[in-house]
Amino acid sequence: MNPDIMNIIYAILVLGILGAVFGGLLAFAAKIFHVEEDERIGQVRECLAGANCGGCGYAGCDAYAAAVVAGEAPPNKCGPGGSKTAAAVAAIMGLDAVPDVKYVAYVPCSGSCDTAKNFFDYEGPKDCVAAMRFGNKGPKACQFSCIGFGTCVKACQFDAMHIVNGVAVVDREKCTSCMACAAACPKQIIQKVPYEQRVLVGCRSNDKGAQTRKLCDAGCIGCMKCQRECPHEAIKVVNNVAVIDYDKCTGCGHCAEVCPRQIIHPQKVYVQDA
Repeated sequence: MNPDIMNIIYAILVLGILGAVFGGLLAFAAKIFHVEEDERIGQVRECLAGANCGGCGYAGCDAYAAAVVAGEAPPNKCGPGGSKTAAAVAAIMGLDAVPDVKYVAYVPCSGSCDTAKNFFDYEGPKDCVAAMRFGNKGPKACQFSCIGFGTCVKACQFDAMHIVNGVAVVDREKCTSCMACAAACPKQIIQKVPYEQRVLVGCRSNDKGAQTRKLCDAGCIGCMKCQRECPHEAIKVVNNVAVIDYDKCTGCGHCAEVCPRQIIHPQKVYVQDA
C-alpha cells in the first residue's frame, strides 16, 4: 500500500483513539464533579416574568431564582410579575405570601420646553449621554433638570417612558419599576416611588431660590410654604427643595394647593384588585 495513504490512516486512527480517551475522561470528570441543582430553581424561574430587566437587583431571572432558593432574596422582587408572581414563588418556597408594595419610576422635573431656560443651543445627537458631554449638564441651564432626549425611553422594555414637551414622563400603569430607565439616565434623577403616593414633588434642584428662579419657571424655590401648611408634617425643605415623607403623607394634596410654583403634582392612583 502506498506509504502516504498508510500515514493518513495512522493519523486518523491516532486522532480517533485520542478523541475517545479524552472524551471518556471528560465524561468521567463530569460525573465526578456534577453538582445537583435544586429543582426549585427551575420552578421559581418558570414563575418569573422573564424580562431579565435587573429590577430585582440581580443580573437576570436565573440569578434571582437561584438567590430566592438560596434564601438570599425575598419572593416579591419581580416587578414585572407583580403580586401573582410573588405569591407563586412564595408557595414554591413554602413561605407566607409577602405583602406586595407596587412601585413606579418617577422623574422629578417640571422643566419643560416652556419653563426651563437653556444654557446653549444643542444640535448634536438626540441622546442624553451625548448632550452631557457639553458643559456636563446638557443644554438646559438647570444642572438638576431632565435633559429630555429620551435615553431612558430607549432603555425601557415596557413602553412606559415618553418624552413630553422636553421632559421624560412615566406611564404609571405600564411601569414595572425595573428601573432600567434610572440606570440609563446620565444625571441619575429618576426615582423609585410608591405607586399609591398621591402627591409628588416635580423638582430636585438644590440651587437656592433666587438661582432657581433665573433658570426655570417651574422649579422649587424652597419657600417652605408647603412645610408650614402640611397638617401631617409630611413635607420638609431639605437642601433647598421640598421632600415628602411617604410614610407620613396621607395624600390630602394641601401642599400642592398652596405651592406658589405649582410643582407639587397630584397623581392618578387606581385601586388595585385584591
